[in-house]
Amino acid sequence: MIALIQRARRGAVRVDETVVGEIGAGLVCLVGVTRGDAQAQAERLAERVLNYRVFADEAGRMNRSVREAGGGVLAVPQFTLAADTRRGNRPSFTPAADPSEAEALFGHFVAALERHHAGEVATGRFGADMQVELVNDGPVTFWLEVRPG
Repeated sequence: MIALIQRARRGAVRVDETVVGEIGAGLVCLVGVTRGDAQAQAERLAERVLNYRVFADEAGRMNRSVREAGGGVLAVPQFTLAADTRRGNRPSFTPAADPSEAEALFGHFVAALERHHAGEVATGRFGADMQVELVNDGPVTFWLEVRPG
């Protein structure tokens, strides 16, 4: 599983002009599911997202996690993160998990966030045409990946 996390001052997801998820300060987390991923990867990725130190401490160093900073997490499903872009000018989505499997694992990932984070957890809508708004703080962006095995 893949998460592209961005430290944000705020974030929101709209579907058909309706806000379906939003947070104040925290992390906007774009999530891709690849073939072979299982619940173990979803759990581990949620743990990494919640504990990754990207927020400033008193000395101004990135030394605090979203948990410690008290921020929210906006999780947005994004199958294009699983694309193979090594050749040509068109991505291949062969590495992406089957949509029904990906939706279940995304749901498991979100449930793990909710179980382990006292702060706000919001989501986009799986399979929808979404408009994602974010005010990137920094900018601070990291690619996290958890592979099977």
